[in-house]
Amino acid sequence: MYWAVDYYAEMGQISQDCASTDFDMDDLDECDQVTQVIGYHPRYRDHFLRTQNFIMKGDGPLPYAYRYYLAIIAAARHQCPYLVKRYEKEFINQGGNREWLNGLDYIPAKLRAIYEINKILAHRPWLLRKEHIERLTKGRNSWSLSEVVHAMVLLSHFHSLSSFVFSCGLTQKLDGLSSPKLKGAPVSMQSQSQLQVQVQSPKLDDTSQTTASPVHQQQQQQQQQQQQQQKQQQEQQQQQKNVLGEISLNNSSSSGGGGGGSAAVSSGVGSSVGGGGNNTKPDYNNTMDNNNDKGSAANNSFGQHYLATAQQQPQPQPQIHFGICVEAVMERMKVLSQNQDECSEAELSNRFKSVELQTAELAAATPPEVTVALPPIISHYVDDAAFTYQDFARRGAENINTFRIQDYSWEDHGYSLVEGLYHDVGTFLDDKFRAAYNLTYFTMGGIKNVDTSKFRRAIWNYIQCIFGIRHDDYDYGEVNQLLVRPLKMFIKTACCFPERITTKDYDSVLVELLDSEKVHVNLMIMEARNQAELLYALREIMRYMT
Repeated sequence: MYWAVDYYAEMGQISQDCASTDFDMDDLDECDQVTQVIGYHPRYRDHFLRTQNFIMKGDGPLPYAYRYYLAIIAAARHQCPYLVKRYEKEFINQGGNREWLNGLDYIPAKLRAIYEINKILAHRPWLLRKEHIERLTKGRNSWSLSEVVHAMVLLSHFHSLSSFVFSCGLTQKLDGLSSPKLKGAPVSMQSQSQLQVQVQSPKLDDTSQTTASPVHQQQQQQQQQQQQQQKQQQEQQQQQKNVLGEISLNNSSSSGGGGGGSAAVSSGVGSSVGGGGNNTKPDYNNTMDNNNDKGSAANNSFGQHYLATAQQQPQPQPQIHFGICVEAVMERMKVLSQNQDECSEAELSNRFKSVELQTAELAAATPPEVTVALPPIISHYVDDAAFTYQDFARRGAENINTFRIQDYSWEDHGYSLVEGLYHDVGTFLDDKFRAAYNLTYFTMGGIKNVDTSKFRRAIWNYIQCIFGIRHDDYDYGEVNQLLVRPLKMFIKTACCFPERITTKDYDSVLVELLDSEKVHVNLMIMEARNQAELLYALREIMRYMT
């Protein structure tokens, strides 16, 4: 097989022309809504379904009832009713004990023993220790190492799948991406064989696939009315805005006690490339993050005004809204490619720390105080609900070192360990990671022949930075050059607090991109997070074994 390192090293390309892998569709899960959305990218979908089918229904050390129950409690950590309901049904279909569905107090002691690891992996995987593995493998209700690995694979899969479900807005309406701005409707519920034939192109521009429902038409009419009103307001405001230099985000300046004007944060895409300086060296001190906007007051204001600001509609020429300017990002990627200056190890480390600290000061999409109580259908599957994500940069007295890929990587360490203890799953995971990481159609926002490798790599590495993982050979200055602050906030929320994301959040981020491209970003969020959790888990298993 081809090792993942051969692809990850220089950000390889899986083009649109690659044919989907042939396999027996009858052996896979039924065509649920998540599969339909992932079907925008048939090449990746095949790897995803193969992997999920193998860990849930294929050969493995864990009983089937355990597999489906682990899926339930993993999804419950992120309050994902969509997945919880689905796998409750699957649990019953597999002959599971209905009493277990009454909650954690009704399950066997052996299964209950792994809940602590489920909680840690879901929110703060860097807290996992080899002692957790040792406690599982000792005593009366002990787990074998093969069972532990199988469980880790399942838990990380459904934690990250919860991120995808929420980040695509699938939890508010289970009949599809309910955005009025959707360029085309997802394919309708049908057999897997029909799906394989119909979902050949990832583009959503063909609206002939489905007919809009009356509710959808009403939403479109309301949206058009809102657009007309917002357009009039924007035409008045646009005269006061720099065309490529600013994106109005919040009123944080007024919260600082100074004046009454709204704060404008530089989008970054115009600061060094939009103004015509195409051959200038990128200024890593003048990034897309305005470092002067840091602090709790600004972040709280940002969270409060997020949804209202996000609904601003784009201007036809040039495109300016709560997201990115495609042409400017393309130009910035070109400049970065032309200025490949070598940095010292100390400088690379400092740039990583800078991004890490900025991430810690970045608010999630919805403030914590807005978070609702656990729904009744989920609460009995959750213990210690107050245990949530805490910024890795604020780990404080815990004295936890950054996870360095050069010390423990998927390619050199994780793959061989998981393959040895749970045969074949390493190959499935490896193929899936590569498919998500390398997937490209050489387009961006409808513009063709675009090399998006730097943009994709910035997203992947930023996601893993959120979980304290550093790729030593990567210049994290590129993250601030290519990812605007709203996109960073969306990524952080999707990874750490996916239950806070709404359909409006999906609509408001990356509005210049095609919906298939937005789904692609969410696929990278899912897979980069999945890999991050597995790296922490497998490293501790290795430490326990040695």
